[in-house]
Amino acid sequence: MELFLMLGKYSSNALKGMSAERTKEGTDLIKKFGGEVKSMYALLGEKDLVFIVTFPGLEQAMKASIALNKLTGISFTTSPAVTVEDFDKFVSEM
Repeated sequence: MELFLMLGKYSSNALKGMSAERTKEGTDLIKKFGGEVKSMYALLGEKDLVFIVTFPGLEQAMKASIALNKLTGISFTTSPAVTVEDFDKFVSEM
């Protein structure tokens, strides 16, 4: 499983539908694409949400990101992430 950060930004329409039920629908949707939510946080600033999730691969992460936007109206920027230890290993192999 690969690790991804999903950074979300609310639209005005997305704010209207905020609820614990919609959050559950979103996490269920991530599961539908083979993902697992490790943690979720609300933010102040440029982005409103961050989800830390795992997916089998990039394709599933992209599909989930698009499906979440359709479901919630929240625009997500989804990025792969690696631990600093793995990054250091990659760099040492160069």
